[in-house]
Amino acid sequence: RVLPDGTKATIAEIPGGPNGAAVGPDGAFYICNNGARFSETAVGGLTLPGPTDFERYLGGSIQRVDPVSGAVTTLYSECDGHPLYAPNDIVFDASGGFYFTDHGITIGRDHKLTGIYYGTIDGADLREVVFPTHDPNGIGLSPDGTMLYWAETTTGRVFQRRVTGPGELAPVERFDTSSCLYGFSGYQLLDSMAVEADGNVCVATLVSGGVSVISPTGELVDFVATGDLLTTNICFGGADLCTAYITCSSTGMLVTTTWPRPGAKLHFLND
Repeated sequence: RVLPDGTKATIAEIPGGPNGAAVGPDGAFYICNNGARFSETAVGGLTLPGPTDFERYLGGSIQRVDPVSGAVTTLYSECDGHPLYAPNDIVFDASGGFYFTDHGITIGRDHKLTGIYYGTIDGADLREVVFPTHDPNGIGLSPDGTMLYWAETTTGRVFQRRVTGPGELAPVERFDTSSCLYGFSGYQLLDSMAVEADGNVCVATLVSGGVSVISPTGELVDFVATGDLLTTNICFGGADLCTAYITCSSTGMLVTTTWPRPGAKLHFLND
């Protein structure tokens, strides 16, 4: 926890690589653990993700963290017999289930393709709803819950699929260009995301170092620079949801700023 005065408190010690997190309907935290998919590398005074150290790598999982006791429980480590390699980011829908991405892993010359998954908090049901994806990272839902968005890191694209029910997405044809909400030009890498109340998708944009804002119709409408080339996540808080909290990973900072538009309220968060 980070309090308004900057005071920090540790809730739980989680082995591996705890990554994305979300609050569930029971008030617990649900964690994407990438299993130490990335090593820590220093370049020019900045901290960057490096290759996997397989002596440390634990395999991927979805975990539940009790916010009071700090107890950590593993819910899922595979889906239909396929291991989770590096779960990355997570979002809950109104029914209390959650979608998450698996970033995959590179082993020598081989890269393990993964997908988008949907799970329940009781650990009893996990299904793959999109396959394949390429290094999927951030994930989010439109304010009305009818559209699922995710960002692919290395392709620099934000994808979308219409939600037809809890854990159910409308199929798309192979060359249906509407499945890509936005593709960045040049060399841009994408990380996690949040959605604004008006439906804009805010995606942390690596290399350029900031947050790109994409409209639901697929136009780049804003870019907020942070000065950190590894700007990795954003979420919204405050009484009016116009306070943005942004992670700047290469410098190890959590920063806050007034956002020009309110964020969408997430399910199951206390007022």
